[in-house]
Amino acid sequence: MPRVIHFDLPADDPERAIRFYETVFGWQIRKWEGPMEYWLISTGPEDEPGIDGGLARRMAREGVSNTIGVPDLEEYVRRVVDAGGKVLMPKTAIPGVGWLATCEDTEGTQFGLMQADPNAQ
Repeated sequence: MPRVIHFDLPADDPERAIRFYETVFGWQIRKWEGPMEYWLISTGPEDEPGIDGGLARRMAREGVSNTIGVPDLEEYVRRVVDAGGKVLMPKTAIPGVGWLATCEDTEGTQFGLMQADPNAQ
């Protein structure tokens, strides 16, 4: 069953947000070495329940976004559309990570779908 595997936090000032989350929660945050400005958030040890996330510069009036891991991105994009949802960003490669699509449910809530694939380019 697909589960939430990642969250994204938008920030007007990423450095300020990083200081906040590191100070308040003790999260470890490091710059991603990929092709876009993005920071990876580790919220705790891998052997404890919970998920990790990321932080990016706010592009618009967006809120926290959750990403759901799926075994077949194209199949789940079809399911979203068939159930009345929308595709906001089609299948896109996140190099070395996988394939991502951004969708919206019937209530206007945005979420991501991610198919892991370390060979994605």
